Amino acid sequence: MPSPFPGMDPYLEYPPLWPDVHVSLIGRFRAQLAAQLRSRYLVRIEERAYISNEESEGLPVRQRIPDVEIIAQPQKKRVRSSGGAATATLEIPEPVIATTWFEEEVHEAFLKILDHETREVVTVIELLSPANKVPNSSGGESFEEKRREVMHSKSHWVEIDLLRGKRMVPIPKKLGPHEYLVHISPANLRPQGRLWGIRLDQRLPPIPIPLKRGDADARLDLQEALNTVYDEAAYDTELDYRKPPKPKLDAKLSAWADRLLKSKGLR
Repeated sequence: MPSPFPGMDPYLEYPPLWPDVHVSLIGRFRAQLAAQLRSRYLVRIEERAYISNEESEGLPVRQRIPDVEIIAQPQKKRVRSSGGAATATLEIPEPVIATTWFEEEVHEAFLKILDHETREVVTVIELLSPANKVPNSSGGESFEEKRREVMHSKSHWVEIDLLRGKRMVPIPKKLGPHEYLVHISPANLRPQGRLWGIRLDQRLPPIPIPLKRGDADARLDLQEALNTVYDEAAYDTELDYRKPPKPKLDAKLSAWADRLLKSKGLR
C-alpha cells in the first residue's frame, strides 16, 4: 500500500521510527545507483560512528532509542530513638535505581560511490537523521566533521534532508518556503552548490548524482525509493493517520494534511 501523501510522509519523521526508515532508504538508494553504475563504479554503504549523550541531542530520551529502565520504589525505614521521656521516629532514605549514564555509540549509514579501478571516493551521499540537526550535539558535530572533510576534498557531496526543522546549510531567500531540502555540492562548482527546496505537497524529485569528469550524472529517484521502502516495510500497518504526526505540522500544513487524509478515508 502506498503512502497517502504525494511526496514525503511526515509520519515517517517520528524519531523512534526514523532509524528504520533511514537504513531502508540508504539501501534503496544503493540499489538504484548500483544498477546504473556497475560497469564503472562501486556503490558502498559505510557508517559514521560517534558517542552520543542522549540528553545533549536535543531530543527526549524516549524519542531516540528504545531502552528499558527498572525503578525500585523508595522504602522508608523507621528507626526509634529514645531520649529520656520522649521517643522520636526517624526516616532513613532508600536508593532509587535509575539510568544515570546516557552515552552510547551511534552508527549512521551513508553511501560512497567509488571508482571501480582506483577506489577513489567520487561522491558521498548523506541522509540526515534528527540528531544531525541539533547544534552543538555529538550527532551534529559528527555530521559537520564529515561534511567539512568532503568539502575540502575532490569528492562530490550530496545531502538529503527529509526532516522538517533547522537546515544545515545557508538558505537563500529565493529558495522560498519548503519543508525538505536536497543540497548537492559538485567539487568543480564549490563554493556554490545546488539546492532543491521541497514542499510537503510536492512529489520528491529525481536528483542528479555527480560522477567523474566526462561521465554523465547518475539519477536518484527519491520518490521511487520512498514508495518502495514504505511498501516493503509495511509502514501503513504501523502508522496511525488519525493522530497528528510527530513532530507536529504547523497550522496551515496540518489543515492541508487533514483534508488529504479525510479524502482518502484515513480520518
